[in-house]
Amino acid sequence: MARQNRVTPLGDLVADPARGLVYGNRGCLHDDEGRIRRHFAVKRWISCRLEFRGWHRDKLMQPGRFTELFFLDEVTAFAAGHRPCALCRRADYNRFVEIWKGLHPSQHGADAMDEQLHTERFDPDTRGRRQYVAQADELPDGAFVLEDGVAWLLRGSRMLRWTPAGYVEPRPRRRRGDAVLVTPPSLVAALASGWDGLVPVFHPSAG
Repeated sequence: MARQNRVTPLGDLVADPARGLVYGNRGCLHDDEGRIRRHFAVKRWISCRLEFRGWHRDKLMQPGRFTELFFLDEVTAFAAGHRPCALCRRADYNRFVEIWKGLHPSQHGADAMDEQLHTERFDPDTRGRRQYVAQADELPDGAFVLEDGVAWLLRGSRMLRWTPAGYVEPRPRRRRGDAVLVTPPSLVAALASGWDGLVPVFHPSAG
C-alpha cells in the first residue's frame, strides 16, 4: 500500500506508488502507525538527493523519526516551499544563499531563510496555503500557477498539469493577464536565476 508521503505543488501529502526524483522532509508528520497527523512539524522544509553517502533507512516513517517525503522534481519541491538541503546539496545551498542575499539582504543564516519561507507558504489568518497574483508574462519556467483548483507547470511555450507520476495535458501557456501563483516568491526568484542543481529540476515528462 502506498504511503501518504508524496508532495504536491500545493504542499499537500498524497498516497501514490510513484516515488519521484527528489527527497526531503519537514519534520515528523506521522504517528506510530504511520498515519499522517500534521501538515508540518518544523519551519525548516528541505529538499534532498535520493542518495547520499550510502545512507539508507530500511523502513520508512518509523515512529518518532522524520517523515520521508518525495517530490516529482525540484520545481515541485520549490512550489511546495522546500529549499535545498545544506548537507547533501551543499553547492546548491550555497548558490541559494547567494540568491537570497540579493532578495533579503538583512537576513542571514538558515533560520532566517526558513522563517521567511514559512511566511510565504502559510497564511495565519486562513490557516492555509498562501497564494499570490502575478503577471503571467513575468513568471519564469518552473513556476506553478493555479487554474480551476489544479496546479500547472510553466515550461517554455506550454503549461502542463501536474500528477504524481508526471506532467500531462500540455496546453498553450497564457502570456497575458494575472495568474494565481503557487510557487513562493523567493523560490520564483531562484528559478528566474536559471536554477540548475544536483537533483532533477524537471521530470522527464516536462520535455
